[in-house]
Amino acid sequence: MIAKKGPGTTNVIAKETALHKPLPIRHYVKAMLIIAVTVLIVDLVISITSIIIVKQQSTRYLKDTAALYINRINHDFDYMNHYMGWTLANDETLNKMNAYDINSVEFFKSNEILHSRFAELQKNYGQEYNFFYYLKNQSFFLNCAPISVNYGEYLELKKQIISFIDDKEVYEKFYSKWTPILVGGKYYVINIVPYNNRYLIGLISADNLIRPLREINLGANGYASLVDDQGTDLTIPISNNGKDISEDTGFASFMQPRTTIISEFLGTTFSAKMVIKFGAFEKIMIVQLLIVLLFFIVTSSLFVIILFFNKRVLGPIQSFSENLALINEESQPTDYKVSKIIELEQANTQFKDLVEQIKTFKITMYEQELEKQRIQLDYMKQQIKPHFFLNCLTSIYSMAQIQMYQEIEDMAMTTSRYFRYLFQSGENFVPLANEIEHVQMYLEIQKQRYQDAFSYQVELSEEAKDVKIPPLVLQTFIENSIKYAISRENEVQIRLTVKRCLLEDDIEATQIQFSDTGPGFPANVLEKLEAGLPLDQAKGTHIGIMNTLKRLEYLYYNLATVRFTNLPGSGACITLMLPDLPEPSTEMERKL
Repeated sequence: MIAKKGPGTTNVIAKETALHKPLPIRHYVKAMLIIAVTVLIVDLVISITSIIIVKQQSTRYLKDTAALYINRINHDFDYMNHYMGWTLANDETLNKMNAYDINSVEFFKSNEILHSRFAELQKNYGQEYNFFYYLKNQSFFLNCAPISVNYGEYLELKKQIISFIDDKEVYEKFYSKWTPILVGGKYYVINIVPYNNRYLIGLISADNLIRPLREINLGANGYASLVDDQGTDLTIPISNNGKDISEDTGFASFMQPRTTIISEFLGTTFSAKMVIKFGAFEKIMIVQLLIVLLFFIVTSSLFVIILFFNKRVLGPIQSFSENLALINEESQPTDYKVSKIIELEQANTQFKDLVEQIKTFKITMYEQELEKQRIQLDYMKQQIKPHFFLNCLTSIYSMAQIQMYQEIEDMAMTTSRYFRYLFQSGENFVPLANEIEHVQMYLEIQKQRYQDAFSYQVELSEEAKDVKIPPLVLQTFIENSIKYAISRENEVQIRLTVKRCLLEDDIEATQIQFSDTGPGFPANVLEKLEAGLPLDQAKGTHIGIMNTLKRLEYLYYNLATVRFTNLPGSGACITLMLPDLPEPSTEMERKL
């Protein structure tokens, strides 16, 4: 009795089929992208928040550091003002100097005392501070401590200070108020303290005043500078790495985040400006946050993704790869595991058809290679031309008539070795030394025929003897010289040179050069050879050269080059460049 399936059973099967329905790769890629975008957004929010917090903390720290330094400078300025005012009002040294002549002994002693006091003050507060005094009654201006300005700046400074003192508003401008002035194209901060036509002057370079703030790390392009009450820079903006910076120049500078801190000095007309640019600092923070945050996210995500891909993707692909490997072993591939990826399911359907097509293709290729070998064998057999064989027999017969027995032995042995090489040369590549020996046997046979009509010279370098080349290539070009160069009028010299060389990209190659002193190539033939055009073979000529060029093109994969030229005066020259083929290629050719 056969049980019938009810509606409930059908719904369950439909649901199971829907759950196990194969899905395309893009479905899984979309899921991964959604997860990746979510992780990226969360990480971006955390990174931006962290950077803002770190910026605020860094800015607060730099403000506190700048405040400490400015408070110290304010204290130093206040003390120097007090010291110079007290000296003018209570110290008798300047009174004596003002009362005596500048060349008197009393004046010099008082000057030494004053100089020693301010030198001690300078030692306590820094060598960058300079101190001067001016006696208006005597029009005498001199430093009362070692100075750090050059003589030209000293003279200009003296001139400006005297002009300031002649101004009625000097008290309001300079007393107890350190003010910037420009001396020799460089800004200095100066304070003039007057008392009864006697004046003490304090001076410090604006660059020296701001130097401690420049030593603070304000970022790769951050800088510290002094500015006046109009916002004009009193010092050149210099970054921490010593590079001059021009503010707000270029799109990159505009886009780079910055924080500006302005700190005012008490009782002055200038302020300290610090521009903080967190370029490199932000990158470091981002990297640190990513290392900490992404370590957990990426690790857990990769673990899940690897498990998923191993089960749903890598497993079927590995099975597919193993089936591909069986093709080389000529075994029947088996179906790989069922996958929920549509593309792999489709590949499974087409795989067997592909295997059959590959087998058919291999059989076709095998038959084509057999046909190539047959054609090449026929070609080599055609090298045994009847007239050449008959000429050899005729030469032996002529020598027998005049009882040249030794020559007959040599001619018979050479001819025998020559034809034996032709019959046994069934390889695509043979040692170059064997080819040279075969060419020499051919030349010796022709020598018996033509006697003194030609001479030959063969040069083979030691390192080229074991190089493999196609058989009977050398004979083709030597035959060309014998056929077209030899005449009964003049002795023709035939030369064969073989050596090793390097091509471009350090590719090792063998250079084979044939040359003779005959009439050379006709102009129309040479023009076609140089252009790579086929020669006319209708009359049975040029067959050997054209067949040899085709063999070289086939065996060397279009890498071999043949150059035809005529020598100056007379004679032809043929140069072959045969690159070394990789061993696998050579082995493949042998199998073919």
